[in-house]
Amino acid sequence: MRKLLFFMPLALFLALASFLFSGLFSNPMERESVTTNKPLPAFNLPDLMNPEQRWQPELLLGETFLLNVWGTWCPTCNAELSYMTELKQQGVKIVGLYYVLPADPMLGERFDLTELQLDVSNKLQQQGNPYQFNILDFERSLALDLGVSGAPETFIIDSLGIVRAHHIGDINPQVWRNKLAPIYQQWRQQDGTKP
Repeated sequence: MRKLLFFMPLALFLALASFLFSGLFSNPMERESVTTNKPLPAFNLPDLMNPEQRWQPELLLGETFLLNVWGTWCPTCNAELSYMTELKQQGVKIVGLYYVLPADPMLGERFDLTELQLDVSNKLQQQGNPYQFNILDFERSLALDLGVSGAPETFIIDSLGIVRAHHIGDINPQVWRNKLAPIYQQWRQQDGTKP
């Protein structure tokens, strides 16, 4: 029994070391979404530029599209706008989910929709506008339900509203070609064959 107790710390150390060592080779950008192969979560959110228009999952059905979580405050989001605009010109449907940063209670920041709309318009004029429209997720409720940890993140949603893929990080030619395009094309081909 004493021999067993003697080797217990060594066994625990080796187990912990192997766990931490395996983490060195994992890719945090490849984290699987908890919503993959599940329907879009329920939501009822306003259009960023036309708040009277409300968006729900059932209004997005019928065609495979990319749901891109972004914000003008995000440098990586801004960097991907021009390439995603090229994708839009190639016929890829992209819907924006505008991720509002939480206000700092110490600074007393107040949300100003008109200022945000102007900021978004200016940014999209400068960098390119890949979006069919932008859904305003002011309280980040849909983003949280999707498991979003930041921006940019992109989801491929099929024509029935099922999340088929999740990508953390920007969309660039390599990511599109090697990861997202094959999945997008697969579900686009099935758009017309689904009941």
